[in-house]
Amino acid sequence: MQSAHADTIMTAGVVFALSCMVLLQAVSSCPKECSCDAHSKVADCRGKSLYDVPRKLHEDTLELYLQNNRIRGLGSMFFRETPQLQILDLANNSISTLSPSALLGLRGLKILSLANNSIREVDRRLLVSIRNLTLLDLSYNSIGGLPAALADSFHHLTHLSLHHNRLTKLDRVHLEPLGNLKVLRLKGNPWRCDCHLIGLKLWLETFAFKDGVVDGITCIQPHLMQERDLRHIPYELFHSCMITSYSYLFANIHYLDSKHRTLDGHLHPSSRAPAGGDFSPPGEYALPDCEAKQRPRPVNYRHAIATVVITGVVCGIVFLMMLAAAIYGCAYAAINARYQRELKRKATEADREERKSSERDQEKTPPE
Repeated sequence: MQSAHADTIMTAGVVFALSCMVLLQAVSSCPKECSCDAHSKVADCRGKSLYDVPRKLHEDTLELYLQNNRIRGLGSMFFRETPQLQILDLANNSISTLSPSALLGLRGLKILSLANNSIREVDRRLLVSIRNLTLLDLSYNSIGGLPAALADSFHHLTHLSLHHNRLTKLDRVHLEPLGNLKVLRLKGNPWRCDCHLIGLKLWLETFAFKDGVVDGITCIQPHLMQERDLRHIPYELFHSCMITSYSYLFANIHYLDSKHRTLDGHLHPSSRAPAGGDFSPPGEYALPDCEAKQRPRPVNYRHAIATVVITGVVCGIVFLMMLAAAIYGCAYAAINARYQRELKRKATEADREERKSSERDQEKTPPE
């Protein structure tokens, strides 16, 4: 009886010890600066004046919220302790440096927010390992350009926020592969609406036709385009671009909507005003910095020499033919003239002989 009682006490002690260990493990898997929910696997570390990403997070954490802190950079493999992350929010920090391998290992990441930081550029290697993103927020930074790998990495992306950065242009190669994109935020950038944005304008019209949402692209430059939305600027203002890039536009003519397809030619600078108001006085309807400059073709001396030789040969042949024709004409004229003289001489001699014969006949005839 005492043995059974002792066994029960021992079992209870083991259970209590295991419970304490589990409790200690659970407590140790959540940093003191954060509040963690073991059931939903969420770690909330917002507004804690953190200078770095907290350590000792549970490896099964799915959502990590780090907004409103003082984090200045993300080093290599910063999130190796939480490889299961699906949501990572780093908005409203002071991030200015991003290691190319900062997000390495986060293959399941679906939502990433780096809004309202001090990011100037995004390394293409940073995006390689997070190919399953559906939402990417890079708004309110100082980004001046995007890597070409953006499109290659985000085939599942549905929401892309780039508003309030320093983008002056955006190539359509960054956007065309994003077949699942539904929402695109671009306002608040210093867009330069020259020939470089023709491709983006065409892409936006196709995107709108597919019910995509865009907040607007307000032009800052050139002066004639200020405060105008790129989507609503008539194609006539890009007339010089269209002339120099006719083949390109012809290949993309299916992007033009019915309004642009029914226009009767291009507006003449002095005869029509663009829809939505006058951009410039009469006679000043040109688009600054839009006329594409023709690049000088490199001189190919081999082709030039061949051209000169061929031209010389052809000219020589023509000259010889003309000389032969002249010689033939002169010879024919001389022969014909000699032949005519010979005929005339023979005719004269025949007449002379005939007269002589007549005279002899008359002499031989006796008088009556």
